[in-house]
Amino acid sequence: MNDITVIQNKIYEIRGLRVMLDFDLAALYQVETKRLKEAVRRNIERFEGDEFMFDLTEKEYADLRSQIATSSWGGRRYQPFAFTELGVAMLSSVLRSNTAILVNRAIMKAFVAMRNYIATTTTLTAELSEIRAKLALLERTDEDNAEAINDLSEDMRRELDNIYEAIAALSIKTPQARKQPRPIGFKKPDTK
Repeated sequence: MNDITVIQNKIYEIRGLRVMLDFDLAALYQVETKRLKEAVRRNIERFEGDEFMFDLTEKEYADLRSQIATSSWGGRRYQPFAFTELGVAMLSSVLRSNTAILVNRAIMKAFVAMRNYIATTTTLTAELSEIRAKLALLERTDEDNAEAINDLSEDMRRELDNIYEAIAALSIKTPQARKQPRPIGFKKPDTK
């Protein structure tokens, strides 16, 4: 009975709660389902409220049966009880056998293991979402940087084109007539 995986496979999610069904619990406790239900009914005040136990509706039961490929549940007159983690813990006070105590410990460990797994998975999912958001931000920043570089490159190309055009315009201009250079030395007066 110490195989937590076997117990975890008998934990279902119904109405947003993780529960175990009466017939699975009866099999684990090695009692008849009828006897387990009798013990619960004799101590019903311990199980008041949906946070401990509730009856499955016909639709919930049909949906659950359809999820399990091979059903050995057989015909039932009444809908099964669904026990939450608190309800399973309360069962240990109703069923007082040594087997019930050992099984209850294993079931509690299974519930805790599932809760830890879900918490870890939730944490990892949150971290993964954060990493995805950062990656998307980096991609957007990278695209923005590439656009800015392109814009800069185009601006530089335009500026260089303007410079080349100015140089070309200067070289095309006809050289202005230069004045005769003045001779070096003394001027001779004009003698006429």
